Amino acid sequence: MSRRVTSSSASGFPLVPSTSRAATASASPPGSKPAASAGGSPASVSTSTPSFLQARGERVVEVGRPRRPARRSGAKSDALDAVLAAREVLASDRLLAPRRRGDREALRVLLATRHSACTAKVSTTNQLKALIIGAPEELRAEFRGLATKEQVRRCAVLRDRPVRTLEHRMTVRALRSTAQRIQLLAAEATELRAELDRLVAAIAPWLLELPGVGPISATQVLVSWSHAGRLRSEAAVAALAGVNPIPASSGQVTRHRLNRGGDRQLNRALHTIVVARLRNDPDTRAYAARRRSEGKSAREVRRCLKRAVARQLFKLLERYDRVGSR
Repeated sequence: MSRRVTSSSASGFPLVPSTSRAATASASPPGSKPAASAGGSPASVSTSTPSFLQARGERVVEVGRPRRPARRSGAKSDALDAVLAAREVLASDRLLAPRRRGDREALRVLLATRHSACTAKVSTTNQLKALIIGAPEELRAEFRGLATKEQVRRCAVLRDRPVRTLEHRMTVRALRSTAQRIQLLAAEATELRAELDRLVAAIAPWLLELPGVGPISATQVLVSWSHAGRLRSEAAVAALAGVNPIPASSGQVTRHRLNRGGDRQLNRALHTIVVARLRNDPDTRAYAARRRSEGKSAREVRRCLKRAVARQLFKLLERYDRVGSR
């Protein structure tokens, strides 16, 4: 059966602005409804666009950011990205349902906001360090040898020094303002983490009982997984998280290479869970010791454990969601 692939503008779907990097395309067998695919979008677009299309009765599937082929002209546009996304959908044997809103979206917006606060805190802390290094020697000596937290605390309560030079007074003001901003961002991140803890405890309390799973990792797992039936198998979850080894054999040499694709935030959550289990879980420590005795490196052992965690989480998530625990 032949299929036609058209860009968003040709199929009647409004294209989002080019700055969003979203691609919307239709892949329609003759006589059937078009299937819209959205990929490579920011979270706001990738959430709102599928909801809009589904409300209009369209079938929506999810694809990742399409790999752009090298072009001599360097051409790039929403229409070209839409065609690439549609071709990826047509070449796929199994289509991925879009992620749901509701509980998952509530977790996602809080997680994204906390991540933004943590990133801003790190950037502002670096700025404070640079201010201390470039401060006049008399002022810099007050913070020499102190830990970062103590430096932030002391800078936040610095008082004006009217008898000092203009450079000294303005540096004190900059240090105080920067340190107070760090404290506000830290308080915001702590508050959002507590809110995420409460939400995860209400949505999937059993997830927090697993070894090594904290509120942030549990939130990321729920956000990436979304709902039962979206991912067909534990192998699909491993591929989504980028923890499945990719065959790279040639001739008589059998080997696998590291998967650097997938959802890197989910990959980081699995890595955090594995590191915590290696530190505190006796079963995980015994498994790691056994695999190291077989000749595997510590890094290879962590990769095996991440694959095992993905398998365990998929089975538990599918079971609890289907019985209506969420």
